This record gives sequence, C-alpha cells and structure tokens, in this order.
Amino acid sequence: MRATIDKAGRVVIPAALRERAGLTAGGVIEITLDEAGIRLERVAPGPRLVKVGRRLVARPSVAAPDAPDVAALVEEERSRWP
Repeated sequence: MRATIDKAGRVVIPAALRERAGLTAGGVIEITLDEAGIRLERVAPGPRLVKVGRRLVARPSVAAPDAPDVAALVEEERSRWP
C-alpha cells in the first residue's frame, strides 16, 4: 500500500490499517527510525486496577482489536467447577 507525503510532511494512514492497528483520532503514536525504515507504534496507556470483590484486577485501559475477553473466559471456566 502506498501513500503520498504532502508539503507539510503529513502522511495519511489508510482507514483499514488504522482500524486494524487500533489507531483513533487523538491517539498517540511513537515514531522511531531503525535499519529497516520508519516504524509507527501505537502508545497505549497501561492497565488500570479495578476492585472485583476483595481482589484488585488489572484491566486494560484500551481494548485491543479483535482481542478475546479474557476475564469472561476465566469466569466461564471457574463456573464450570463446583
């Protein structure tokens, strides 16, 4: 996929790639230069601690695209056993 750099040095990331990478308007990205070229990485805030019953559980602050709901899977597995 190709894109053009405008006079101001801006590049438009195609919508399909933004959606797959989880990039949203106002989101923060890290730009680095390495031997392979320029790398863009989404900067996601760290997990937040949420009290569930008497426990503190780490929950992601940003949902990853197409990520399974791990908490629901764990709860489903726990409820299978008496």
